[in-house]
Amino acid sequence: MTRLDDAAPDLAGPAACDGPRSLLLEAREVPLGGVRAMEVHRSLPQRALPMVGAWCFLDRFGPQTARMRVEPHPHIGLQTVTWPLVGEVRHRDTLGNDVVVRRGVLNLMTSGAGIAHSEYSLGEDAVPLDALQLWVALPESRRHGAADFERHENLPIVTLDDGEHGAGATATVVVGVFAGVPSPATMHTPIVGAEIRLPAGARVRLPLDPAWEYALVGVAGVPEVRTAEDAATALPDQGLLYLGIHRDGVEVTAQEDTTLFLIGGEPFESDIVMWWNFVGRSHDEIVAAREAWESEADGGDPAAARFGHVIGHDRERVPAPPLPAVRLTPRRRTV
Repeated sequence: MTRLDDAAPDLAGPAACDGPRSLLLEAREVPLGGVRAMEVHRSLPQRALPMVGAWCFLDRFGPQTARMRVEPHPHIGLQTVTWPLVGEVRHRDTLGNDVVVRRGVLNLMTSGAGIAHSEYSLGEDAVPLDALQLWVALPESRRHGAADFERHENLPIVTLDDGEHGAGATATVVVGVFAGVPSPATMHTPIVGAEIRLPAGARVRLPLDPAWEYALVGVAGVPEVRTAEDAATALPDQGLLYLGIHRDGVEVTAQEDTTLFLIGGEPFESDIVMWWNFVGRSHDEIVAAREAWESEADGGDPAAARFGHVIGHDRERVPAPPLPAVRLTPRRRTV
């Protein structure tokens, strides 16, 4: 999905904090490009917290009834992780993929040096939609490579039942590894993305890797999250609870049927510069990517195209916004 606050400053991620901590952050509402009818909330990046591991972006569009029309737009240096909650969205890209994104199915797009795609809701009328859209920054070893796309319909499910209070609690391992169980998705840094579902009355412990940093994102319900050093924290719908590093687990209690999304991973290898739909390492990289996208719109040499043509589209596309009047620089976290 296109990055929504086109005029926002660049954002980047440093090394993780030096220990476990709890910090509750609110999502902010942002417009989806020029389509003002869509309600979107952004949990990541935050001004104080640009990244969690390699995760550098997390939007939720919905729940709402809307007609989505996101025209072809480019990406570099990242993977998009699309996780639907309600409804279906058609994805088309410059690799020739034309698929319908639906509940329980992971669609993972790796941009490498460049890719473009579009996202449309099905039909011409407004429909119920709700989904998480996340980005993962690619490491140096992969970010200049070829684009790729994967679709996974059978993701592993971990039972969280501790034999007393967790009956019915599960975790779907969307990407990476959770509780020793790996997702089949191809990732390029040590990472986890998992949907946690708890029935009313459940209390479970989520196992964590002490070498990784983590955050929990509220999707439905208001669970209480208890850590070793803190009192319980209520995690509201669309809130993000940053957990820091050096934890081996946290306890989550649900008074009602609850859904959470866990993100985490090894602290990322370097700072990034993120602007619009691009993740790079310098101002000059971002400028070059923007110029390449705009030159293709102007009918540049197809053989030299960096992003290519999205199947099923004519010349419609999302134009790149103007660059700010200052050089883009990484922003380090302040928490």
